[in-house]
Amino acid sequence: MVIVSRFAPSPTGGLHLGHAWSAIQAHDRARDHGGRFLLRIEDTDVTRSRPEHVAGILQDLEWLGLGWDEMTVQSDRLALYDAALDRLRDDGLAYPCFCTRAEIAREVAASLHAPHGPDGPLYPGTCRSIDPATREARMAGEPFAWRLDAGEAARHAGALTWTDEVAGTMPVEPLMLGDLVLKGKDRPASYHLAVVVDDAAQGVTHVVRGRDIMPSTHAHRLLQAVLGLPEPVYRHHALVLDTPGNRLAKRHGAPTLADWRAQGMDGVALANALRAGTLPAGFSFDR
Repeated sequence: MVIVSRFAPSPTGGLHLGHAWSAIQAHDRARDHGGRFLLRIEDTDVTRSRPEHVAGILQDLEWLGLGWDEMTVQSDRLALYDAALDRLRDDGLAYPCFCTRAEIAREVAASLHAPHGPDGPLYPGTCRSIDPATREARMAGEPFAWRLDAGEAARHAGALTWTDEVAGTMPVEPLMLGDLVLKGKDRPASYHLAVVVDDAAQGVTHVVRGRDIMPSTHAHRLLQAVLGLPEPVYRHHALVLDTPGNRLAKRHGAPTLADWRAQGMDGVALANALRAGTLPAGFSFDR
């Protein structure tokens, strides 16, 4: 089997050390076995994605000494996501959701038994039981998102697992993320739908990403099963932490690779140090 891996950043800001660590592992997982390494720009967040960030991603990867065999941009692939959503709708596994964030927050606050996921309360399924006639009338005049009916999808899929090169065989908890959004009111495809469609369409055999994404893998395996898509092998790796022990994040102001590049740091030397398990001062691995 030819190993195909990918690095799939969102162009919503500059890459940081955690991105470098993940990109290197995905790159080397393929290259060490004569496989293919793909770069996928995940720009379906149309309100935050910027062309200058795409250019910065390319410069950062080249600075690290990483080359790729193919580059794709998700905004060029919207028809694929629409086709997948059509299939889920046809199978009765997706429904329109008219709720605003404020309405969802109020309903969760008022509920004594709101479902919870790894990051807090989940969508309580408010629009799941709207009768067909009301649903059609509201769709004609109100903005709406499409959500997965996770319970119904779980019944269709049956018991599922995934294979993780670090953690071993993992049982799927199909309701981990609840009725997740498939297509937003202002987003042509959600991360969850787009990533499973693209991995299958591009022949990705090995998904290498941080262990913070592991909860999403439960939903991704569920979507793969109900869409009839192949299951890749996963590798959820350790995260890079800052001095206080926080996971690096764009929104928390993590120093960017572009900053270090501008200061004259040797990117290839940094990449080789990461391969050897050595981080710059002030950073650590979440073991």
